[in-house]
Amino acid sequence: MSLMGPEFFNFIKKLEENDDKLTSVTPMQEALEFEYNNSSCYVCNGYYGPSFGEPVCVTCHAFLFPDFPSYLPSSYFCSEKTDDGDSGNDEPSDLNFQLDRRLNRVCAFPSWCYRNSLDSETSPEDETSRTSTSGPGASRSISEGSGSGMPLGPIDIAARAPPPQPPSLARSLQALSTPRLPDNLAPGLVEHLPSEVLLCIFSYLDDLSLCACACVCARWWRLVRAHVPPPRWAAFTMQRWPLFRPVLPNLDWHKKYQALVDSCFCRHCLVQMSVLAQPVGEENAWRRNRLRTESKMMRNDPPEGIAAAPLDPKCCHWQASVTGPVDSPYEGGVFYLYIQVPYSYPMNPPVVRFLTRILHPNVSRHGDVGIDSVHHNWSLALTIGKVLISIQSLLTDPYTAVCMEPELGEMYVRDRARFESLARRWTWRYAMHDILPN
Repeated sequence: MSLMGPEFFNFIKKLEENDDKLTSVTPMQEALEFEYNNSSCYVCNGYYGPSFGEPVCVTCHAFLFPDFPSYLPSSYFCSEKTDDGDSGNDEPSDLNFQLDRRLNRVCAFPSWCYRNSLDSETSPEDETSRTSTSGPGASRSISEGSGSGMPLGPIDIAARAPPPQPPSLARSLQALSTPRLPDNLAPGLVEHLPSEVLLCIFSYLDDLSLCACACVCARWWRLVRAHVPPPRWAAFTMQRWPLFRPVLPNLDWHKKYQALVDSCFCRHCLVQMSVLAQPVGEENAWRRNRLRTESKMMRNDPPEGIAAAPLDPKCCHWQASVTGPVDSPYEGGVFYLYIQVPYSYPMNPPVVRFLTRILHPNVSRHGDVGIDSVHHNWSLALTIGKVLISIQSLLTDPYTAVCMEPELGEMYVRDRARFESLARRWTWRYAMHDILPN
């Protein structure tokens, strides 16, 4: 069911009538006094399709927030060929050949995306044997065991499922312009699927999709809880949030993973961070040496309350964390950020977005940061660490003359106490997973 049509609502209604619904919300999950209205895309207002609770729909996100903006030059150190130096004997560039080269430069997923970080003793032979027992083969063994009357044992669901590819702009536009017949689902088809079939489907899902399936109904929740072991959820958490450092022991890693996902502004950005797509062009030595130095400084002598680490070998994708300043409504919270570093760095600024939800006039509902140092006031003297320090100081002293969210800026000026109360509540809800229980 690609759209939220009548079939979807009838399916949910029937689940509730059969008492197949999840438990009621906890006090920490109660509705907040102030929340953004994400019923439709805030860019196109639903013109290009539903946003499904996200601030931006898929089409607008692919257009406005691509992996790397195509208008940025790949390098400032390559001399441009002019007509004065053209002898007339050069072959014209083949656009189709260049397009093929771009498509073939998709970065392969690193091995740690598929490997459980807690199972360091796994050998390559074990990986091969595990691969042979996953996918369709796994469903065959499950059905054989259930057919003999034996209970279903735990299986390694999503052990090697790659992160989903974010839909490209061309694919989104094609889906909008191509007619598609509505899904013809017979009544009761989904509800009556055997557990063996559901587990076979779950074995092809990545961690985000698997977590979403667990939130559909109580039956799917029990299946996921029973057949995905806690160490697997711990590995998923460390892969998506490598800077996450919990304080409390004996966590329910499934619930902790779900809480971290729900605390993100935009799930499309979370997928982008995991795909690790590489920009078009070649990396220059200046960028490579500078990022190596910055990474070493962030590792050996990071600023207080700030951490950052690259996610890929070429340092195009970073994850950072900023601790809320003392005596601010964000005190005690750890806010995760996603940073894209183009090949033109340090000539061009990095792209910085908040992953963790935060109530701030200079942070949009999508997580974009309205700070001039990463836009028109970028300087070669700035580094990733200095940009994060500027963002941390912005949490203490918001700039309300120009706001990403004018409603919050007006609230900050006219009703400071209410704004700080709401910001503190948001911090408690979304940015304190390292010290709060499940």
